[in-house]
Amino acid sequence: MRRHRRAKIVATLGPSSSDEATVRALFETGVDVFRLNFSHGTHAEHRARHALVRAVEAEAGRPIGILADLQGPKLRIGTFRGGEASLAQGQRFTLGLGDAPGDETCVGVPHAEIFAALEPGAEVLLDDGRVRLRVAACGPDHAETVVLTPGILSDRKGLNLPGATLPIDAVTVKDREDLAFALGLGIDWVALSFVQGPEDIASARRLVPDDVAIVTKLEKPAALDCLEEIVDLSDALMVARGDLGVELAPEDVPAAQKRIVHVARTAGKPVVIATQMLDSMMNAPAPTRAEASDVATAVYDGADALMLSGESAAGRYPLEAVAMMNRIIEHVERDEAYRRYVHWQQQDPEATTADAITAAARQVAETLDAASIVTYTTSGSTAVRAARERPKARILVLTPSRDTARRLALVWGVHCVHTDDATGFTDMVERACAQALDARHAAPGERIVITAGVPFGTPGATNVLRIARLAG
Repeated sequence: MRRHRRAKIVATLGPSSSDEATVRALFETGVDVFRLNFSHGTHAEHRARHALVRAVEAEAGRPIGILADLQGPKLRIGTFRGGEASLAQGQRFTLGLGDAPGDETCVGVPHAEIFAALEPGAEVLLDDGRVRLRVAACGPDHAETVVLTPGILSDRKGLNLPGATLPIDAVTVKDREDLAFALGLGIDWVALSFVQGPEDIASARRLVPDDVAIVTKLEKPAALDCLEEIVDLSDALMVARGDLGVELAPEDVPAAQKRIVHVARTAGKPVVIATQMLDSMMNAPAPTRAEASDVATAVYDGADALMLSGESAAGRYPLEAVAMMNRIIEHVERDEAYRRYVHWQQQDPEATTADAITAAARQVAETLDAASIVTYTTSGSTAVRAARERPKARILVLTPSRDTARRLALVWGVHCVHTDDATGFTDMVERACAQALDARHAAPGERIVITAGVPFGTPGATNVLRIARLAG
């Protein structure tokens, strides 16, 4: 199956998409990577969804990526005696350490770390910012606040501290259990939530094996203060606009998104734009014009992938949401202005042999109007470099590693084929021509540009560029 677009689609599985027919239809409609959201669902449910994806993959004969998204240290208030409480503007409201049921005057918070980070004058956001509090006084086990924005609070709503860096590990006990389970399934990517600094990624690295890649979700303002260091340590980035949009002012989110995409693109790391992209399609078969523009903007900005959350997991129109995202991406990529934007974003290659070969492949392909760039890779690093160049020619990746092929499903413009590695120069050219023809990346008589590493099968040794013409 050949996609007619370069940017990829990630879709979350959930109650609306947990049967084989729907998963198959989602893939055929355009999904490249499926997300298992460990903030919801049981291990049994995630195991069943993982099995469905792998069954569809085997049937389609095309690698499909699976992303396990860990919940992270999501902070929540406790419960209320009546299930909810109404807070009035200007009233006093106490946050207290513990699990005791609350009322209109107080609520328990089972996170001691929160009180360690609070100080008078700080703001506390509850229920995704719908209720805002200001701290008047605080201690190690309590905070006296004044209600700035009133509202009704119900049990276990989320809590955010804008601008505060919490003394808390990004990988919780629950995350460790979920991660061990997900690794046992054989997932390809793991997403870290609520990362505050590079040390959070370094900590997670000790738990994640080398054949599983890490997506760092950027949803804390503190992470933006050390963005370059976080990008260096990550395999990919995700602009998680849900919580980021709670802790940042709404008008600051677009600039933050563009900065993250730019830094990730400069470093050659895949970047995903997520949250509320087609949110109205939770309940409607078509998006708003603003949502369509939002999706298009992410493509123009150079994102590798766009993600659907509730739209595909719990919405009424999961297939329609994927089809709409697919159509928007295709329309943007056919726009003449898109290539100009891509050209303006072009990054200089790093001073390495692999980068020099990959940059040369793009230039040669453009000069010769080659139909495809065929890249041999074992680890996937050469394919990521090729995608960083954003070539006009299609990128066909041949790899002997099924794990690598699945991971690369997230990367811009990459079409992966799981095949044996080349055994010599003649086999390299013949295999590349045959696969380009089979994948319809080139037609008889057209030229392709081939990159590989010698000795063959050596990870990270890309040092060969070859031009070939398909017989015909």
